Amino acid sequence: MIIREMEIEDLEQVMPIEEECFSVPWTENGFFTFLIRQDALFLVAEEDDEILGYIGVLTVLDEGEITNVCVRPSARRRHVGTRLLEELLGRMEAGGVAVIHLEVRKSNAAAIALYEKFGFVRDGLRRNYYEEPKEDALLMSFKAPPQ
Repeated sequence: MIIREMEIEDLEQVMPIEEECFSVPWTENGFFTFLIRQDALFLVAEEDDEILGYIGVLTVLDEGEITNVCVRPSARRRHVGTRLLEELLGRMEAGGVAVIHLEVRKSNAAAIALYEKFGFVRDGLRRNYYEEPKEDALLMSFKAPPQ
């Protein structure tokens, strides 16, 4: 499995994963607009020319916000999310990003456990943040160790 930056051509494989995994998926145009931004980084996990998952982050100065993390259902429990998050955090630290924020569905125990494994802490709750189904978002953040 390799982790690399997402390219526009990858959207052909990314979009079906996005649509399968999210009740309110991003559009292809939505991904495109982020892929051309200087303040965005999207990575994909790829194996044998198949995209298994992806992760994205937006940065402002020394802070970042993870926009989405998604792993193809057939590739779950193979540490794809772990590898993506590990690579993203490494790149953010190398780029001087000290704090990273995210929102996650309160019921997504697997994702919460993954984030906590990497040192993310629970910061708060955003009520009724998600739609279809309506659900609260757990706010989490990661602070890079001082250098």
